[in-house]
Amino acid sequence: MKQLVIILLIFNFYLAESSYAQEIATLKYGGGGDWYANPTGLPNLIKFCNQQLRTTIDPKPQTVEVGSSNIFQYPFIHMTGHGNIFFSEEEAENLRTYLLAGGFLHIDDNYGMEPYLRKELAKVFPDRELTELGADHPIFSQQFQFPKGLPKIHEHDGKRPQAFGIFEQNRLILLFTFESDLGDGWEDPEVHNDPQDVRLKALQMGANIISYVFKS
Repeated sequence: MKQLVIILLIFNFYLAESSYAQEIATLKYGGGGDWYANPTGLPNLIKFCNQQLRTTIDPKPQTVEVGSSNIFQYPFIHMTGHGNIFFSEEEAENLRTYLLAGGFLHIDDNYGMEPYLRKELAKVFPDRELTELGADHPIFSQQFQFPKGLPKIHEHDGKRPQAFGIFEQNRLILLFTFESDLGDGWEDPEVHNDPQDVRLKALQMGANIISYVFKS
């Protein structure tokens, strides 16, 4: 408990010292998966949020490693990729401490990471499982309304999009978006040639996630 209190104080210190009210980062992990996928996605989402939600997020997202103490600088961390993921026991413990101390992790499957992710999340929370969020969860009704839940952005296997979460005392601390590919929709238009309405849905859902995290 004492360790969590100290970390919460660190969170507050960095928020107070930053020239921006909020900062977010991309999670760099081991295992060979492309943690750096969708490089234009997060900057575009930040720009959209700063314009539409009047947030003041640093327009340049940072990169933070799973086992680094710098993880506690960021109340919101984004993770994506297509392939393998590996957390050492020390990294898993660091990530668990971060999340229980008030941090938030959004994991967006860019297609193919799901089986590896579940194995590594078992190291982070061996006593918890991913729980599917219903369409009535407040994350789908922030600034923008998604009455059917998570939108479908890219088609891969004909499966429905699903949002899964891990909770701590009814607080959503980890969100896993699966079979949706939000990050592809956040990217520059010419990267995937998505129609504007599809990109807008992806950005609006991303903005809802940001809004939910910073309001909680």
